[in-house]
Amino acid sequence: MKFTLSWLKQHLETTATLEQIVEALTRIGLEVEGVENPGEKLAAFKIAKVLSAERHPQADKLQILSVDAGNGPLQVVCGAPNARAGLVGVFGAPGAYVPGLDVTLKLASIRGVESNGMMCSTRELELGEDHDGIIELPADAPIGTAYPDYAGLTDPVIDVAITPNRQDCMGVRGIARDLAAAGLGTLTPLIVDQIAANGAGPDVRTDDTAGCPAFFAQTVTGVRNGESPEWMRRSLLAIGQKPISALVDITNYLMIDLGRPLHVYDRAKLSGGLVARKANDGEQVVALNGKTYTLDATMTVIADDTAVHDIGGIMGGEHSGVSADTTDVLIECAYFDPDHIARTGQKLTLTSDARSRFERGVDPAFLEDGLAIATALVLHICGGTASDVTRSGQPPLEPRVIHYDPRLSADLGGLHVAPERQARTLLSLGFTIGAITSADALFSTIEGKWPVTIPTWRRDVDGPADLVEEVVRIEGIDNIPSTPLPRMPGVAKPTATPEQKLERRARRAAAARGLDEAVTWSFLSKAEAAPFGGGAWTLANPISEDLKVMRPSLLPGLLAATGRNLKRGAQSVRLFEIGRRYLADAERATLGVVLAGDRRPRGWREGKAATFDAYDAKAEALALLAASGAPVDNLQVMGEAGDAWHPGQSGTLRLGPKTVLASFGMLHPSVLKAFDLDGAVAAVEVYLDAIPPKRATGFARPAYTPPALQAVRRDFAFLMPAALATDTLVRAVKGADKVAIVSVRVFDVFTGAGVENGHKSVAVEIVLQPTAKSFTDEEIKAIADKVVAAAAKQGASLRV
Repeated sequence: MKFTLSWLKQHLETTATLEQIVEALTRIGLEVEGVENPGEKLAAFKIAKVLSAERHPQADKLQILSVDAGNGPLQVVCGAPNARAGLVGVFGAPGAYVPGLDVTLKLASIRGVESNGMMCSTRELELGEDHDGIIELPADAPIGTAYPDYAGLTDPVIDVAITPNRQDCMGVRGIARDLAAAGLGTLTPLIVDQIAANGAGPDVRTDDTAGCPAFFAQTVTGVRNGESPEWMRRSLLAIGQKPISALVDITNYLMIDLGRPLHVYDRAKLSGGLVARKANDGEQVVALNGKTYTLDATMTVIADDTAVHDIGGIMGGEHSGVSADTTDVLIECAYFDPDHIARTGQKLTLTSDARSRFERGVDPAFLEDGLAIATALVLHICGGTASDVTRSGQPPLEPRVIHYDPRLSADLGGLHVAPERQARTLLSLGFTIGAITSADALFSTIEGKWPVTIPTWRRDVDGPADLVEEVVRIEGIDNIPSTPLPRMPGVAKPTATPEQKLERRARRAAAARGLDEAVTWSFLSKAEAAPFGGGAWTLANPISEDLKVMRPSLLPGLLAATGRNLKRGAQSVRLFEIGRRYLADAERATLGVVLAGDRRPRGWREGKAATFDAYDAKAEALALLAASGAPVDNLQVMGEAGDAWHPGQSGTLRLGPKTVLASFGMLHPSVLKAFDLDGAVAAVEVYLDAIPPKRATGFARPAYTPPALQAVRRDFAFLMPAALATDTLVRAVKGADKVAIVSVRVFDVFTGAGVENGHKSVAVEIVLQPTAKSFTDEEIKAIADKVVAAAAKQGASLRV
């Protein structure tokens, strides 16, 4: 929301400085995003007079001008068709930056003739779209004066961020009301002229009382649609609005000034009366932005007897818009239901200034006065004769009353404010307290809870807590004293849940292993979710079509982030994220990892760079599971991870056949193609919610008690079928004697000479740990026999 300081002062009588106004706006909840002076970038341009104009000897369309900008004549080469002796315009000397051309002027030679700057058009100075000729100023414009000073472009522009709940501040007057309540001045009275009606009102009605409860309209005949007045054009240009014509500029000005969108139709382009109705499925309209929109039966439109002319409350149609030839107009001032507007705008992915106001909630009581103000401006600027007003339907004007206890300011807001001051604040914001509507009325007659009537322009106020917010923000949130919460005596009890502690351990472990944490959207597009089985949940009210499916996996977001990093030159990407997957039955806490690019850079010692493979993913999965408290020694590697993973290069880590703790491996090439990734990518998903919780053993760690006796290590080499998973052999060997055997580790896998085709040689190291006494040779041999027997049951034989 942008407005100039002078525009604000049309509604606020104040002596406050710009700095005080900016500080107050942010203090009362209207955050100022920036303040700029549009004249600063044009400070180097001056008013100049063309003393003479002669034809360029080398170009028919160029002229050599003698220009006086206050310091004597300068030679300028100009191609504008309206350049002539005696013209007064805007001159830029060498060194001036031309914003519309994005160039800095310098001394130049054009077709062999020296040029000392340029005479400028409105487009070159970003003051409009006219580029047919240079700017022409009145003959009495002071030569040598800085153009921004002459044109009044030194008015500061304030840019305020309006939160969605503050529909009343979508107009300059609403912002002025807040500043007046904060003590920065007095809100000026709103003047509504009485229109002398001549003839019956137009034929309009509403058949869609849900989407358009009220439809008011008035016609003006005999208008002249030329340029809008300079004061209006200057205000619109200052905030970035392009002046179009008087009739269009009036509606845009009132929308910014009073927060009241209106629409003006050319009556000559209408067939019959106008009706607000539901669209028919498949109906189309060409909007003012030139795009064609296909409508459905949930959308409210304004139509005549033959066609749709307006997407109600969002954007008018191109065919019925006013033009320079328009002589008779119909001014529409309607109230549209905010929920209907929001749903229609989302379906059509169509945004506009009108939609941003209607979906927040335009004041339903401002139809009559809003239409009168617009009609008065049309009559004053464009002339003509106004008809009577046609009123169809009824806006929602039921009074809303909240019984408010002034003690809530301290109880809920933490700020003690005297009841009299609270009353004055609420009254200055437009609320009424009982029968009191003015702060000058006697306050002492009100006792107990106050019956506070909510103004029609404050749709966001719904209960006593909202009134507390109004009082506190006007008083200043900075004035709330900092009060520490009471602390219970004794040692503080831990507040983190087991799930939170688990996520902390996993996060620290991932970071310690050199992974970079990423935070990605919980929402995806359908295309991104499809490779991972699609999403079980789709938002009915998404931010955009690309963020409508709740993610079934953390990997899509990580893959998108990986692609962005690789495209920006990253050689190695190691990302992780802890978040939620949204499945059909529940939300699942998950840790996702993506490894892409080089695992090891090229070097003189190792040679070529090494890329990530499935074993790297498995190592990450096991390390993260171990740090998370999972019993990694009991895990089994089983099956392939799913359709999104590369067959033969992926797997799952499980506790038993059903409890999957992690998936790991290389991603399927089709998935990489969907995310525009080149090369192999390894990934891991650790399902934190599936990790069995540890038994509660208290906070103290058990004392470290190393074994009293030295461990014994024995190596075994087995011949086994190549198709048999090595993990199967390891688990069988470890189970041969669960008391004596404390660990089994594979240290060699060999195929080739000396090994039968279809088989492999697997060497394992077994650690035996005695407890009460050292092993005898007979006990060690007995354990070795058990190991060989257990391996034989899996189809492995001792290699000799």
